[in-house]
Amino acid sequence: MNPRFAAALSVASIPDGLDIGQLLRVMWSRKLLILLCVVVGVAIGGYQAFLVAVPKYAATTTLVLRPQKQQVVDIQNVFSGISTDYYTINTELEVMESMGLLSKVVTSLDLTQDPEFNSSLRPDPAFSVGTIINKAKSAAKSLIGRPTRPDDPTSGPGDLTQEEADIIEAVNRLRRKIDASNMRDTYVFNIRVTTEGKMKSTRIANAIAQAYIQDQIDVKFQATENASLWLSERVAELEDELEEREQTLKDRRAALGLASPEALEAINQQAREVRGRLSETRQTVVDSQARISQLETLRDSGDLDRMVDEADSPTIRRLYNQFQQNNDPNARALILSQFEQLISQVQSNRDRAQVQADALEASLARIEQEIETESAKLIELQQLERETQATRTLYETFLTRLKETSVQRGLQQADSRVLSNAVPGVQVEPRRFRMVLVSAILGFVAGTVLILIGQFTRKGFLTTNELEAATGHTILGQIPKMAIRRRNQLLPYLRDKPTSEGAESIRNLRTSVLLSDIDTPPQVIMATSCLPGEGKTTTAIALAQNFAGLDKKVLIIEGDMRRRNFIDYFGFPQEQPGLMTALIGDATLEEIIYYDDQNGIYVLRSEKATKNAADIISSEKFHNLIAMLRQEFDYIIIDTPPVLIVPDARLYGQLADCLLMCVAWNRTPNATVIEGLRLLETVNLRPSGLILTQINHKGMSRYGYGYGSYGKYAKGYYDS
Repeated sequence: MNPRFAAALSVASIPDGLDIGQLLRVMWSRKLLILLCVVVGVAIGGYQAFLVAVPKYAATTTLVLRPQKQQVVDIQNVFSGISTDYYTINTELEVMESMGLLSKVVTSLDLTQDPEFNSSLRPDPAFSVGTIINKAKSAAKSLIGRPTRPDDPTSGPGDLTQEEADIIEAVNRLRRKIDASNMRDTYVFNIRVTTEGKMKSTRIANAIAQAYIQDQIDVKFQATENASLWLSERVAELEDELEEREQTLKDRRAALGLASPEALEAINQQAREVRGRLSETRQTVVDSQARISQLETLRDSGDLDRMVDEADSPTIRRLYNQFQQNNDPNARALILSQFEQLISQVQSNRDRAQVQADALEASLARIEQEIETESAKLIELQQLERETQATRTLYETFLTRLKETSVQRGLQQADSRVLSNAVPGVQVEPRRFRMVLVSAILGFVAGTVLILIGQFTRKGFLTTNELEAATGHTILGQIPKMAIRRRNQLLPYLRDKPTSEGAESIRNLRTSVLLSDIDTPPQVIMATSCLPGEGKTTTAIALAQNFAGLDKKVLIIEGDMRRRNFIDYFGFPQEQPGLMTALIGDATLEEIIYYDDQNGIYVLRSEKATKNAADIISSEKFHNLIAMLRQEFDYIIIDTPPVLIVPDARLYGQLADCLLMCVAWNRTPNATVIEGLRLLETVNLRPSGLILTQINHKGMSRYGYGYGSYGKYAKGYYDS
């Protein structure tokens, strides 16, 4: 036997587990141990409850909140009641336990002189864990040459004084003894204080209530003082600013002269009149120019009839009549001369209108400039008046608020009042019988745990290191539990999520297999396991799908002739021929091999055999079939039955180039794996490597491991 197997078998005596009946029998057989643990627990609990535990007493003071609505825009917000919403009430509870409030209580009651609140005043116990720790610290400090004063061993110029340190310690201890709460659906607060004295609890509870009420008054008084101071400063500033703005307005009005909306309107009216006259004059110029053009056109045409009609002159009409009666050339010349005079007259009218239009344009430009100047002056003065008025309004508002605040000074009231003062406290600790009962239960649990630890040991392997150390074989891959519920979801999952954790683990396994023998890469790969349900079929199919992704021709053979569950993964027809048909020779390879076109995998399924499966695998026909398939396919993957159940895997192994053994994570016992490897070695088979399958991430994290020991780094690389 291989020496590694012998060493592994020496530590492989792990029991498979205990059922409930066996567990009860074991517990009954070890009842004295459980009884001893219970007695010890009761003894410790009783000693703590009756001899060590210090009695504590609780006293409660009740406060009631005065709900008032707050007017934010009114000066009353300085001293009005607080809001009663959920968050405000919880804030008030925190105020009751705040450092500032409790420090006032500590100072007023001089709690720094009470040993319960000042550890330096308590005598050191003869023996305790704290005493041992303090002595160890003192010894360590003395060895390194540092001060060993218990109050402040590393004191320096900027450290707290002893008095300040005592106050802080007392406040922290007092805070742990206070329980401030609000009664549901009410404005009532309860301040519960638990100390070692009846009257002490009462005094502290009442003192906290009074300090809380006084703190509310102080806060409001301080808010009023701050508001008065701020308003006074602001009123003085606004008064100076108002005087300055009024003087500026006065000076600018004197400098700019008279500028009023009425004067500006008069100038605008004058401008409108000039624009109207200018428009009429321009139209006259245009009409005259058109008349001139018309007359000149008639003159050039020489048409006397039209000229006479257009001129509409009695003189020209008379001359034209003479010309028609006598056909006198002198009359024609006189007509033309009179027409020229008419054109000259129209031109003179046009020139006069043009001169008048130019004069009106100049006058309009002057008036518009005056309007612009007066408008700028008026806008400037109006802006100054608005700013002055705004400052005056703000000044009057703040002056009114200042007077209101001054009147209200000293009239503040607290938002809460004491509903009932605390009475002498009642004992609340220790609850002796409860402590004893709990101690007995803990003793029983401790005894049971001791028994379970003695009877149960973890089975299976959690990491590849453990598996490799126990078997001496290389670990080629780690396969997580696939995120599927049914077998027919495996291939779609790998196909649709090529970068998922499961697909990446199969890809890593494929790489390890191909590199396991670089000179002669394996062609026929066999997957097996020690027991059923260890993930060998899932691994074989996933590996075939991954090899097909390399554009290789891949065949997967269903080597388990008894269970025949490939149909659950691939869904080929029930009448699909398979391995027995291939051995008989009743069909060609193309007819017996099913091609899964979605995944690019060729599948040779098993059929129910009339002969023993081991005899079929050992036959020469089967060997010849494998040899023929080697010629047709790049890779052949055989899914075989478990090693420890039937001998088929050892027979398949004689034909395989690479033997992969699957081991289920945290399930397959150590001894089972060792026995499976031993059976393989009896026929001179040594696995090319082991595969840790069905890894559960949550379970792994509970044991303190991450997937592949690097689980926290893989989150960004894998699809969920």
